[in-house]
Amino acid sequence: MLHSQLRSFHAVASEGGFTAASKAIHVGQPTISTQIMALENQYGVTLFHRRGRNVKLSDSGMALFRISQRILSLEEEARDLLKNYGGLLTGDLKVGAVGPYHATEMLAQFNENYPGINLSVTLGNSMKMVDSLMDYSVDVAVLAHTEGNPAIYARPFSRHPIVIFVNKSHALADQNQVRLEELQGERFVHREVGSTTRLAFEGALRDADINVDTVMEVGSREAVWLAVERGIGIGVVSDIEFNPHPNLKTLTISNAEIYTTAHVTCLKDRKESKIIKIFFDIAEQMKKEKSLFYTSLDIK
Repeated sequence: MLHSQLRSFHAVASEGGFTAASKAIHVGQPTISTQIMALENQYGVTLFHRRGRNVKLSDSGMALFRISQRILSLEEEARDLLKNYGGLLTGDLKVGAVGPYHATEMLAQFNENYPGINLSVTLGNSMKMVDSLMDYSVDVAVLAHTEGNPAIYARPFSRHPIVIFVNKSHALADQNQVRLEELQGERFVHREVGSTTRLAFEGALRDADINVDTVMEVGSREAVWLAVERGIGIGVVSDIEFNPHPNLKTLTISNAEIYTTAHVTCLKDRKESKIIKIFFDIAEQMKKEKSLFYTSLDIK
């Protein structure tokens, strides 16, 4: 197998078509088609199902794509290592995050310190970010739940209490705090399965033997806010992620400690990558600075 064949295959699989792949890697479409056909003929496999201009990975294609992601990611890492040993700190870092709130400060500091490194950011829930780490779609991820995955290295960064928020017309809106038992039977709008905030909140409800009525499940915080703003139900969010709104009010939970913890993570076998180590170092320094800041407030 030639490296150029694998590169062409990976481009088509990543871009979803031959024309897009040609533009992405600056290789003529006929050349890409020839290289993939040669690969298929050499090993007697079908890598893509072709329907006109549309292509879809076959089972063997999907298996090869998972390998090509690792190979090309390691190749990029090797290239960056050599550049960095030569004193030229450049390259790319793909960052995943459960939301902009946890990652923005780290990204800003990283960009300020190392402007030569290109940053790209992907957002999704913790479950999706774990999958992205595993398939090399992202290099590091800031997330709240690693599912005890033994392949992932995680370092705690910050902890945030969970609060509920209601429309100001809701019966609970005249309170600043709420006890868990007051939520019995209340209508809730939840994030999708895989949301760490939802997992932590529902775990606390189970422990307290409290049942709520999940009337809607949506895939983004913004959609939850809109639903609560319309009076459909109560929302749940970590305090750092709540955006003030004239029609919404947050309530702390007075008789239960429910938290989400932000972790900076990567694959264990990649934690020695220089660029990834730099990201972890910046996160650790920021964590120490925050700790010193809050300690000084306590002293005062």
